[in-house]
Amino acid sequence: MDLSFSDLSETEARFIISGVSIAYANALRRAMIGEVPTLAIEDVRIYDNTSALFDEILAHRMGLIPIMTDLSAYVPTEQCSCGGTGCSGCTATFTLSVEGPRMVLSSDLIPQDPSARPAYDNIPIVKLIQDQKLVLEAKAVVRTGKDHAKWQPTLACGYKNYPVITIGKNCDGCSMCVDECPRQILEVKGGKVRVVEGMLESCSLCKLCERACLGSGIGEEPEIRITTEPDRFIFVVESDGSLPVKEIITRSVLFIKDRATELEKQVIEVSGGTVA
Repeated sequence: MDLSFSDLSETEARFIISGVSIAYANALRRAMIGEVPTLAIEDVRIYDNTSALFDEILAHRMGLIPIMTDLSAYVPTEQCSCGGTGCSGCTATFTLSVEGPRMVLSSDLIPQDPSARPAYDNIPIVKLIQDQKLVLEAKAVVRTGKDHAKWQPTLACGYKNYPVITIGKNCDGCSMCVDECPRQILEVKGGKVRVVEGMLESCSLCKLCERACLGSGIGEEPEIRITTEPDRFIFVVESDGSLPVKEIITRSVLFIKDRATELEKQVIEVSGGTVA
């Protein structure tokens, strides 16, 4: 397996993974979405709410606010020594007290632990008019996206097969495929169609160029072919800010490795032998 990054920041990553099956690529995608733990607000105690929104709607909105998560400091409640009652090792506590007129934002959530704060300060919660008030206490816990979407650490996470574009020797450079390409990755040079330098990975595999080539009437088969490499994939991952995208990828790979190791142990135990 080989992995190379073309773009990597705190919140976004684009990388190519080679030498793996489509099953592994999809397992990696699912692990990044549903198996990496993060903090999210789960319990809200509302002391005063005279806003236009019901308590349940406010609690739902706050649950979807990404919380910056230090997984070395917080563990899931079922693994905590407190037995799930809620302590500083498994629960992050926030308070909020705002009077109108003004917009209540995620920055108004005051964290007990400064490292576990909202990832963004400008997320609107509710608009208060004159004499309206909102006072509450919220608690965030660590879980995974398979429990609820609010624990998903990714905003976008997907992959596609690495494209392969082949131009036949009988191409006459009519440019019909060039005009049809929605991402402008083709050009005519030297009387033949070719891929614009550095644009191959932008191919969406729509095959509109193939249809255009067939429509030109040159022959019964298109002179441009769009295929894919079966063991090479392009991934795009965007974090919601709760975790750095590099940590999301790393923890996903380790999760798959741990599951594979556990499966191997179970198979050996059942078969009473070794696994080749």
